[in-house]
Amino acid sequence: YYSSIKEVSGLNTNRYEPKARFQPSKYDKLLVRRLLHRLKCGSIDMDYLRNKQKKPHEQPDTKDPFLLWHGDEEDELHMRKGPQHIAPPKKPPPTHAESYNPSEEYLPTDEQLKEWEELETADRPHGLFVPTKFKNLRSVGSYQHSVREAFERCLDLYLCPRVMKRRLNIDPESLVPSLPKAADLRPFPTAMAVQFDTPAMTYSVKSAEEEGESKEVEETAMIRCLSVSPDGQYLVSGASDGFVRMWEVQTGRLLRSWNIAALVLADKKDKEEEKADENENETTTKEEDSEQDKNKPKPVVSIEWNPNSSHHCLIAAVENCAVIIATGTGGSDDAELTDALLSSAYNKRSAAGSTDGDNANINNSRAAKAVKWLPPPKTKRETPLSAYATFSGPITILRTNKEMAKVKWHKKGDYFLTVSPKANAASVLIHQLSKAISQQPFGKVKKGFGEIQCACFHPTKPFLFVASIQHVRVYHLIKQSMVKRLLSGCRWISSIDIHPSGDHVIIGSLDRRMCWFDLDLSNTPYKTLKYHERAIRSVGFHRRYPLMASSSDDGSIHVFHSMVYSDLMRNPLVVPVKVLRGGHSVVNKLGVLDFVFHPTQPWLFSAGADGKIILYQDI
Repeated sequence: YYSSIKEVSGLNTNRYEPKARFQPSKYDKLLVRRLLHRLKCGSIDMDYLRNKQKKPHEQPDTKDPFLLWHGDEEDELHMRKGPQHIAPPKKPPPTHAESYNPSEEYLPTDEQLKEWEELETADRPHGLFVPTKFKNLRSVGSYQHSVREAFERCLDLYLCPRVMKRRLNIDPESLVPSLPKAADLRPFPTAMAVQFDTPAMTYSVKSAEEEGESKEVEETAMIRCLSVSPDGQYLVSGASDGFVRMWEVQTGRLLRSWNIAALVLADKKDKEEEKADENENETTTKEEDSEQDKNKPKPVVSIEWNPNSSHHCLIAAVENCAVIIATGTGGSDDAELTDALLSSAYNKRSAAGSTDGDNANINNSRAAKAVKWLPPPKTKRETPLSAYATFSGPITILRTNKEMAKVKWHKKGDYFLTVSPKANAASVLIHQLSKAISQQPFGKVKKGFGEIQCACFHPTKPFLFVASIQHVRVYHLIKQSMVKRLLSGCRWISSIDIHPSGDHVIIGSLDRRMCWFDLDLSNTPYKTLKYHERAIRSVGFHRRYPLMASSSDDGSIHVFHSMVYSDLMRNPLVVPVKVLRGGHSVVNKLGVLDFVFHPTQPWLFSAGADGKIILYQDI
């Protein structure tokens, strides 16, 4: 019996406490001495004595080497000695067919059992096992193939090599580059603002029902090319009806229209009459087809306004002729410079047509066979738009042996080039308007060069970029040698443009690719963009804003933010910001044939096969 009340029993109650209880313990004295010694040595500190630290502070031995940046992220598997342990693959879990009481659908029939016996073990659905149904679990006997399956698994683990693969836990979003938002990269064209309507073209065709009579055919004139004046006040367009039209950008009003195809046709009239006697024996069907082709106007394939703001003239290409046209715009100072530029060409072409023959103004003998400067047919004199201008309308005609595909001005506005893909060595011709002379830079074409599709000048250096079907070659005009060859990887190059800095080039191809080249980096594309669904017809940079665009036959225009930094260590930033759709419709598998940026505003003009010219603005 125990209780909380202490009762005095009388046994040993009168004894005194022993003396040892009042003296300090010798064992405690030994522990205190040891702690003082360890405290002096530095193996422990006061935090350990105050129970703030469970283990004594141990300093690492500085003599032994150790990893300075060792952390928990170090893979301990590589730190182990000996062969690495690789766990065997797990066996698949049992299915319903391996149950002792499976459903009827898993039990094989007699016919299936006979088929399984004829098959090899690896081809059977369950291997050596045959699904069987038992009444209860006690009725299940031992598996007869257990030793064989265990032996085969051991062989698999022994003979089949296994490799430990480390799984990288990487967030997929971290691999995607962080691009700025499109709203932060404004301004860029976003919405349709102005539409320029082009009148339909009409031409006469002989009717098959009534002989000797012809009927008028009306078709939509496709807009093949565009160009803007350097001040952004005027827009010129070349259409499939052979007309060059000049528009006012702010109002959309049609100011002038020149029938260039008629001028070229009148220039060829004499040659066609001479060839008519030789073709008298041809069939009548061929004559009717040729007459229909003659009646149908030739399209304006390329047009460009002079990039020099003081020279108010443009050049347009129709068939195998390039026509210099005076726009009749500009103030008093610009009009004098324009008149001086065009007067020399006018005088020389007059002299070429009157005294010395067609080749009087050709710089060398090679170019004399490839191009001729001719006066245009006499027409009624036009009144210029500006009161200070002297010339207005076609000034002179350059005729080559083959059809032209592209014309391009130099940045200073005096030199320009023409591209004729079928002319072999004379595919690229360089002309000087102030002296009305021409020269042929290439004497012959090497095998494998391919047809030249387009060409352009470098904005600041004496370089000429010539694009063939699959490659772009850079030539030094002064040294007369090839500097670089750009490998595009495209099947068919359709257009080319150079960045205003001169260090970057973009090309568009008919296989939906747009390639960006960094001339200081490599001769292969820095970036290849493939956003369009059909062939790319035109690509180009903006001259003031960091903008780039491409137009395609799918009826859309893709606008990109293309920032080129002055720091050579930073890569260019290319971000797609806008897709302009809905303005143009696809006609005969042709969509947006050309576009051009406004020289001073973040605007874009587009030309479509549906006969529309649309101005997109930043709204």
